[in-house]
Amino acid sequence: MPDRTEAAALIALLRAGARPWTEYADLVEEAGSAVAVLDREHDAVPATLFGGEERPSERLEEIVAEIEVWEAEGMRLRTVLDPSYPDNLRGVHDRPPFVFIAGALAPDDARAIAVVGSRVASEHGVWAARAIAEHLVDQKYTVVSGLAAGIDNAAHTAALARGGRTLAVIGTGLRRCYPPQHAELQRRIAAECAVISQFWPDSPPSRRSFPMRNAVMSGLSLATVVVEASLTSGSRIQARLALDHGRPVFLLESVLEHEWARECAARPGARVIRSPDEITTIVERLTSPGALVA
Repeated sequence: MPDRTEAAALIALLRAGARPWTEYADLVEEAGSAVAVLDREHDAVPATLFGGEERPSERLEEIVAEIEVWEAEGMRLRTVLDPSYPDNLRGVHDRPPFVFIAGALAPDDARAIAVVGSRVASEHGVWAARAIAEHLVDQKYTVVSGLAAGIDNAAHTAALARGGRTLAVIGTGLRRCYPPQHAELQRRIAAECAVISQFWPDSPPSRRSFPMRNAVMSGLSLATVVVEASLTSGSRIQARLALDHGRPVFLLESVLEHEWARECAARPGARVIRSPDEITTIVERLTSPGALVA
């Protein structure tokens, strides 16, 4: 069972502190304790945390009670201090300090590959997303996507229909669903696999939240596959983030009609593919013992 007091201290830091959240993730991991960082921050600038002289670590009961409410609703809070925080995500520089999980992660979810693309998908794009998801499931990979319309929906539903694992990384809190018509799919994924959010449970969708969600999708995954994506697509953002994370990016040949994709394909770590088996062949090679670079 994760330490609720440590989790409460991290939440207090994030709510009252002035540093970027990723910086707090670094600080608490380095210290091995959010309580210690909370008290240290208070000692440095007492007026900014809880607004008084009392040490904030002595006033965490209300946040612990809030965590208990979340858990009673089926939301598991995992912080960077928890051994069960996803290992793949822990390895990227912009990891969130915590994630909420509805459902449960499985050990084999470390073998995850993200499949992403346009919300307004073509018939060919939907077919390709399904074929890729089915192949990944057959090869014992977990399919990660963002619960959006179009390509994401095709990837999730194909993975479930194939009897495999799929993780939905969402751009809202777990008490919400976007788009609303995917509420039943979100409930099913939570019941059979896991839905993951880095946002407070009641957080609505926003222009800022979806690029942040793309970073988590990339961080959770060994690689990202872009099925379809225009210049304005969040999948373009995820491709860039994945390469920054040192994770390979696979672009379907048809995506190269866009200039951004041609520029992406020229970067180290990006590859153009024509069939799903190219994805797993390359990922297996890159993740095998002795592999040095992605």
